[in-house]
Amino acid sequence: MATKNTNLSEYDKATIPNAEDFRFGIVVSEWNDNITEGLFQGAYDTLIENGVDAENILRWNVPGSYELIYGSKKMQQYNVDAVIAIGSVIQGETKHFDFVCEAVAQGIKDLNVQHDVPVIFCVLTDMNMQQAIDRSGGKHGNKGTEAAVAAIKMAYLNTSL
Repeated sequence: MATKNTNLSEYDKATIPNAEDFRFGIVVSEWNDNITEGLFQGAYDTLIENGVDAENILRWNVPGSYELIYGSKKMQQYNVDAVIAIGSVIQGETKHFDFVCEAVAQGIKDLNVQHDVPVIFCVLTDMNMQQAIDRSGGKHGNKGTEAAVAAIKMAYLNTSL
């Protein structure tokens, strides 16, 4: 979900559908956990703030962002209304960054095309650690918050069709 604000955590709560009857899966990469834990917390807190019962939030960890695709695919099978895939890939000295980012983006896209449970892309693809910190609860807010808002809206869309 693209945002009009520079703060990823800002949203109009009046525009968010009632989420109390929804169930969400969150798949979290363990790689760069200092970033992904902040993203998870932003997503979790936003779901709770919008009426989701803590028992209706299922979390799984996977080793890295590449594994988010498989974890999200399996999570779609667990009676959830939407999945949030949380990861962080930071540019290094090799092309590994490009391959992982491309694969994860395409894999999440494929899950959305092939299955009926929406998967929200909450994977930071930053050039350095500071950019990741700034977007996982730092000066630009929290991409996890934005992803949770998108998950609620997509779950609502899916159930209202």
